[in-house]
Formats: sequence, structure tokens, C-alpha cells
Amino acid sequence: MKTAGFCDLGFAKLDTDRKARRGFAEVIYCSGKTKEQLLGIVGQLLKARHELLLTRLESQNFAYLKSIFPHLEYNSEAKLGYFKARKKITPHGAVVVISAGTSDIPVAEEAAITLEVMGSRVTRLYDVGVAGVHRLLHNIRILKKAKVIVVVAGMEGALASLVSGLVSCPIIAVPTSCGYGASFQGLSALLSMLNSCSPGVTVVNIDNGFGAGYFAHLVNK
Repeated sequence: MKTAGFCDLGFAKLDTDRKARRGFAEVIYCSGKTKEQLLGIVGQLLKARHELLLTRLESQNFAYLKSIFPHLEYNSEAKLGYFKARKKITPHGAVVVISAGTSDIPVAEEAAITLEVMGSRVTRLYDVGVAGVHRLLHNIRILKKAKVIVVVAGMEGALASLVSGLVSCPIIAVPTSCGYGASFQGLSALLSMLNSCSPGVTVVNIDNGFGAGYFAHLVNK
């Protein structure tokens, strides 16, 4: 395993060098995998790693894994399975995770839990979108203390530009598929965020809370 850098399970080749290269073990995307495949992958990762992230994990597959690995935890909103190792929290600063609306919380939680499992301190500010901007401004002190901010928004995706115009830290924007017909399952929010007039905004894919959380931790670290 140490020579090859991966463990061949037949149906999967687990990257056993990922933690040494990236600072965190391989994260498993669960959609499309059988529970038997997940069992083999999780069992192997827990032998070699102290932390674990399982994205897009359905509740029935979590229940199956939980019966075998009792320390495994689950967030049903984010569909995220995880195991937190005992590790020091990054002391350099807090990451603020913002959701524009309540419907965006599942994606925001995916980002927040990813950050916490990787070792960052997280502050959550939910349902503070531009339709009631006073809700966001009420928390301006929290925003200005952040090392990096993750902004999760659907509809027109305007919140990322607004937040970026108020703070000096980097912004990671996450478009969500929340919205009515012409939002095109998040495409309108994605395009708005990509065309932000406020500098310092980077954008991840639609509903990719995990990717935003991972990148935010690297910035924070």
C-alpha cells in the first residue's frame, strides 16, 4: 500500500496517499454505490485514517453502516456521513457559512460539517438573504472577523456579491438549485456569482457545499 499509494478493492482503488498530499483523507461520493461497496470502502478507510466524510449518503445506507460502525454520525439535511477525529481546531480564524434562505440550509450544512470535520471553527448565519438585508447587516461584526466566508444562495444568487462588498476576506460562493422556473435548477445563480462585480469571489459548482467547505478549510488553514 505504501509503495503503490492506493489500495485495490477490485471495485474501487482507494487513494491511501491523499491525506499526505492534501491534508485530508479521500472523501467518498456515495451516490450510485451499493451498501456492500460502501462497507468495503469505509472499513478500509477507517483502518488507515482517523477521519471520514461520506457525501450524498442516503439514510438507509447510513443506517446499514451505523449498525457496523457505531461511531459514524449523520446529518440528514446535508446527507453527509462523517466521523470526527480528535484533532486540534485550526486556531487562525473562523469560517462563516451563510445561507440566503432556509431552503439553502442543506447545502450550507454540507459545507459547515465538512469544515468542522477537517478542523475549522464554523459560525453559521442562516436565512439572511438580500430580500431582508437588515438580517445580514445585524451580523456585520461576525462577518468582519471571518477569515473566509462561504455564501450559499439560490434564486438570483446576489448574496455573494453583497457580502463580498462588505468584507475584506475571500468569499466562496455556492449556487443552489433552489428557485422558480427560470432559475434553471441553479444555473441563474451560478452565472450571477461568476459575473460578480465585487472582486475576491470564487465560485464552486451548483449545490457543491462539500467543495466549498473543503476549499474554505484550505484557505483558513
